[in-house]
Amino acid sequence: MTKGSAPRQSHVVSLTGGSKSVKSRATFSYDRNGSLLKGVDHNYSRYLVRVNNDFKFNKYISANLDVNVKYTEGIAPAFSSVWSGIYNASELYAPIWSNGTLGDVKNGSNPYGKLVYGGNTKSTNLRAGGKAGLTITPIEGLKLQAIAAPNISFAKSKEFTNAVPFYYADDPNTIQGYLADYGTTNLTEGRSDSKEFTGQFLGNYAKKFGKHDLNVMLGYETYYFRHESMSAGTKDMTLDRYPYLSSANKELLTVTGTAYELAYRSLFGRLMYNFDDRYLLQVNFRRDGSSRFHKDYRWGNFPSVSLGWVLTEEKFMEKINHRTLSFLKIRGSWGRLGNERIGSNYYPYISLLDFSNSMYYPSQDATTPVFAQGAAQVQYAIRDISWETTESFDFGIDARFFDGRLSFTGDIYRKNTNGMLLSLDIPDYVGYTNPKQNAGKMHTTGWDIELGWNDRIGDVSYSVTFNMSDYRSKMGNLSGSFVDGTKVIMEGSYYNEWYGYISDGLFQDEKDLANSPKLTEAATQVGDVKFRDISGPDGIPDGKISPEYDRVLLGNSLPELMYGGTIAAQWNGFDLSMAFQGVGHQNVRMTESMIQPYRGKWGSIPEIIDGNYWSSLNTPEQNAAATYPRLTTTNKDSNNEMSTFWMFNGRYFRMKNITVGYTIPQKITRKFFVDRLRVYVSGNDLFSINDYPQGFDPERTVSNYPITKSVIFGLNVNF
Repeated sequence: MTKGSAPRQSHVVSLTGGSKSVKSRATFSYDRNGSLLKGVDHNYSRYLVRVNNDFKFNKYISANLDVNVKYTEGIAPAFSSVWSGIYNASELYAPIWSNGTLGDVKNGSNPYGKLVYGGNTKSTNLRAGGKAGLTITPIEGLKLQAIAAPNISFAKSKEFTNAVPFYYADDPNTIQGYLADYGTTNLTEGRSDSKEFTGQFLGNYAKKFGKHDLNVMLGYETYYFRHESMSAGTKDMTLDRYPYLSSANKELLTVTGTAYELAYRSLFGRLMYNFDDRYLLQVNFRRDGSSRFHKDYRWGNFPSVSLGWVLTEEKFMEKINHRTLSFLKIRGSWGRLGNERIGSNYYPYISLLDFSNSMYYPSQDATTPVFAQGAAQVQYAIRDISWETTESFDFGIDARFFDGRLSFTGDIYRKNTNGMLLSLDIPDYVGYTNPKQNAGKMHTTGWDIELGWNDRIGDVSYSVTFNMSDYRSKMGNLSGSFVDGTKVIMEGSYYNEWYGYISDGLFQDEKDLANSPKLTEAATQVGDVKFRDISGPDGIPDGKISPEYDRVLLGNSLPELMYGGTIAAQWNGFDLSMAFQGVGHQNVRMTESMIQPYRGKWGSIPEIIDGNYWSSLNTPEQNAAATYPRLTTTNKDSNNEMSTFWMFNGRYFRMKNITVGYTIPQKITRKFFVDRLRVYVSGNDLFSINDYPQGFDPERTVSNYPITKSVIFGLNVNF
């Protein structure tokens, strides 16, 4: 189902020119990515044009006009479960018979046939936008700006799925049946357009007098966005090579459409003061209003202040050798920010209605159904929903040593989030999904450090940077709790903390099984996962395993000790650069796709469990050392419940990029009217060191397109 490799190409042409009054830069780029999936030629291509113009009319008036146009094309298989199909497909079934026809693979579940012959989805998007700005400088130090930035977008999609037959192994001319979900030829087309506009008015005054440096800015911003879309589709088309709705089966034609708007307005200001490059002050203020909230709860105020002290500018630091300590600044800040991003819900304070068609029989003896349109409330409205606010405290140090060769930046911070926008559980009898609401508090503490070193040894110059950060987010007082399968948000927990059972290994014999509580009494056997009895209705173990009393917090699910760095060097025209990143620790759960055999009661057996599972054919010593439970489909749900049994350390190290280049000397290139010529080879995501099962990536889930290794050969030419 996959190819060994796929080509990728990228081309950029830039032109720059102008005069004292007008300066222009134009850039055209083209990118095309091949696909690793069979049956798909390429999965993405992009055309991009940017033109930037700066105008200077006189010393008082200047302007800029920028235009950009982007056009993209995407092609993807209509079979959306490609990667789960790859991992689940069993080698016991033949996707293709020796006569070249498709096999069924377990009652029409052939993933290869669905991928290669099931059709595809084509999408295009045209986005055009720009920015026009006018700047007036009436007096020295005062700058007034007006900015208008419109954008429009037009998108369309076409999903054309084909009927895919499979045949008997010994009769290539007789159709045995059709693959599941691919028994008819179907077409769905979508159209959408959006427009957005950002307008700004800015006033900035900068003045330096003596040792005082003052900068004041005031601004206003307005933003508006509107999106409108429609979709039409049909099933059981007669023509299987004509993907147009003119040949649609009109009796099965469906049409839908929707639209939504979003707007906000902001007033903001900033005061920056610097005395003698020693004492630094910055004060900010914002007042933001969002259309997501009711008019009575729409506005929020968000101030912030920061202070800095450059110690190396003080007289008492003059005795210190500046070659040892070149620069030292300590700083602190406090601020409050607002968040109104709550996904695709643009009207959480309104009781939304949904219209749909219902089928009924008008009388008891009627044989012909009647369709009638009805409407129902689908959203529980929270009228007083408003901004989620985060209050931040930060203390930091910036330092440089040895004439700036060694640099250090460090921060410690605490964030207190109030009125978090969460979907906490409401009673099922209310009849609505869990609405977003200002539901609680969260406290986050963390730190960041960055170290850098740059130097030169003879003809070799080099630099090294390294950064590391860590944080913990714990939930404060909440209005309830939210359990999302394997994770929970509740008071005292980490944000999205793992939530499940504590495992005591595997049941090893009948005596152990008989004397232990079980989650599923009838289905649990020797070799299954054993859970610990934590509590009961009275607060003490009750001899039963139940989700109400025996699930507990199992640890932070978010990454911890994140790090990254770069290494660069240059020598006589040669250059080398490397970038890496990783995570020092993360509690990760093994998913069913990694370890569950016989998924769907027919799937493959993951190689990771081969020889490592409990079996009645093993010796007691082998079973005591078994890593995985017995092979079963009847009790797989119990065995795969979230528990400590399936947790492992998801730490990883990834080499993000290695680039080697060579710049040909100008004394050679200028003979050919070339100012600079550089050739290079670059490798991206070359390898990763981790404990994940082979085929799984720590930065992607199995359902997503995997991270691919790429090698790029490039040429940079400047005329």
